[in-house]
Amino acid sequence: VPHFYNGTLEGKITVAGLDVSEHQIHELARHVGLVFQNPENQLFALSVEKDVAFGLENFAMPRDEMRKRVDWALKKAGICELSERPPHELSGGQQQRVAIASVLAMQPDIIILDEPTSFLDPLGAEKIFEVISNLNKELGITIVLVEHRLDLAAKYANRVIVMNNGEIALSGTPREVFTSKEAKLIGIGIPKATKLYQHLKQNGVDLKTVPVTPEEAAKLLREVLTNA
Repeated sequence: VPHFYNGTLEGKITVAGLDVSEHQIHELARHVGLVFQNPENQLFALSVEKDVAFGLENFAMPRDEMRKRVDWALKKAGICELSERPPHELSGGQQQRVAIASVLAMQPDIIILDEPTSFLDPLGAEKIFEVISNLNKELGITIVLVEHRLDLAAKYANRVIVMNNGEIALSGTPREVFTSKEAKLIGIGIPKATKLYQHLKQNGVDLKTVPVTPEEAAKLLREVLTNA
């Protein structure tokens, strides 16, 4: 919810029990962090470590603790070797990991990522998903991801929410959502593995179970070929 310009607000959003319309950004920033779609809009310092330290400086964190947080965040994002590099010289994938590290250094409960792979090639996108998946598994951070790469979402997400006309239209596991009739009616894309299942079934090959990831599809295909 923007705090810097006026608008009509309907409904209510709470983060860690705080109503976002009643609390200041600095209060919410201790609980939730946002990674922008374009990392260049988020990075501005002369070095990676200075960018990662920026939020901590705003909270007047002691220097020793700040140093520990920065080093820790760089390690978790897999970019320790980039600490002294200027962000503008990095690749898109590296910049996105710097943006993630800058948010992670604040140690929020929730990290929201807005289309973080939009400017990345498939390899770079996969790396970003691996990083944020590890943050969830190792640190218990809740990851809220707005994403158009449904194949990656199906592989890494444990819950998928489909919005339609400003409302939640579907909510469930990737398998529940992507194999539902409602998903087809709404017109959202489905993972390539699921499309492959549909194509094979139309041509007389039944995999028995609908796959939503390439790994699942490969396993089911091996079983069909082995038993053929």
